[in-house]
Formats: sequence, structure tokens, C-alpha cells
Amino acid sequence: MTRIYSKHPKHFVAVDCIIFGYDIIEKELKLLLIKRNFEPAKGKWSLAGGFIAENESMTQAACRVLYQLTGLKNLYMEQSYAYGGVDRDPGARVISVSYFALIKIQSIDKDRQEINGAHWRSIAKLPDLIFDHKRMVDRALAELQNNIKVRPVGFELLPEKFTLVQLQDLYEAIYQRGIDKRNFRKKILSMNLLEKLDEKEKMTSKKGAWYYRFIHQKYIDFKEKGFYFNLDVN
Repeated sequence: MTRIYSKHPKHFVAVDCIIFGYDIIEKELKLLLIKRNFEPAKGKWSLAGGFIAENESMTQAACRVLYQLTGLKNLYMEQSYAYGGVDRDPGARVISVSYFALIKIQSIDKDRQEINGAHWRSIAKLPDLIFDHKRMVDRALAELQNNIKVRPVGFELLPEKFTLVQLQDLYEAIYQRGIDKRNFRKKILSMNLLEKLDEKEKMTSKKGAWYYRFIHQKYIDFKEKGFYFNLDVN
């Protein structure tokens, strides 16, 4: 069997991580990027990535890359797509599997971010990215937009307590368009997944808006009973 394998060409296999974060102040969905520090394309903007080690799976490699860059573990992460174009990397024949992750911007290890030269850039104003990384980002964003309609993954990007306005701002940032306020509030409140807190956010208005928090265990319990999360709004 080894002899059969030896007849075939060998390729490099890598992972690339599309790391989304949400800036609740600027109301923007952002992407964590780095400046590539080796050739080819040295000095250009890039996703965080790396080659898969012999003793790790693709998912383990993606988790390693994420931890090295952010200092965070147990993040929400999904495998997105495999990119195997013959000429996608001018350095060698590299097949890359992309993953997208959702993190709370305020939770990132600032020292690691600075050491790695990582920067948050608005998804609406991205710089030119190396190779096929823009394709990876576009596909992952489309997947995220579909996911937030049918799964409560958007809460991974928010602090523990948030207002309904902040929640809608998040969805609008991900969708990159406005959505109807009345329809959005009606749908999210009708699912009974939010707990209203006895506290108001008063930085943006004198009257203040009530804080809420997402009850993840309630979602799990409801889901086991056939509950379907639906936040597809216009």
C-alpha cells in the first residue's frame, strides 16, 4: 500500500481562519486580519492560517491558529469550504480548508493581537487580501447570514447583556442592510429565549433601554421539543 501512495504527488494542506467580531460601539461587523510576514505576498493583508501538523486534525489545526492569535479557546467555529485551485498559492500547491469563527472583540488577548500584528477591519471596507482569501471571506459571510436566520449564533458576537436595539444593530451589520424594527422585535421576543434584566443602558438615551440576555439552556430545551429558531426578517 505504501508503494501505491508513493507514486502519487504530495501536496501541502493548510487551514485558513475567517475570524468575525462585532464592534458594538461602531455597529460594524469586523474581520481579524494579519500582515503576512513571509514570501510570497509578504507584507500583504491575509487571513490567519497555517499548515496542518502530522499529529493534528484539520479542526485541531484551526483551533491552534485561533488560540495563537486570540488567546481564546472553545470558540464558535464552523468548517466552511475547501479551496484547491492549482495556482491559488504561488509558493506551492497548497490545499486550504477554511473555517469561520465568531468571537467577542472585547474578549481577545490584546498582547497576542499586538504581537501577531492582527487588526480588526470593517467587513464593509476590507483591504485587498492575498490569493483567494476574499473568496473565502465572501463565502463565510454568506454562510453566517444564512445561519443567523435559523440558529441563535449571533449571540456569540454580543456581550452577555445587550439591548434589543443593539441586537438589531448586530443583525443589520451582518446582513449589511436595514431591517424592520417592529417585525424584528416581535419575532425575537415571541421565541421566549431572552431574559429581560432589571437594568437599563443609558449611554445612548436619557430614557434608557432595557438590557436582555440570551438563555442558551432554554434554547437547548426548546430545540429538544422540536422548537425551530426563525429570525428571517426583512
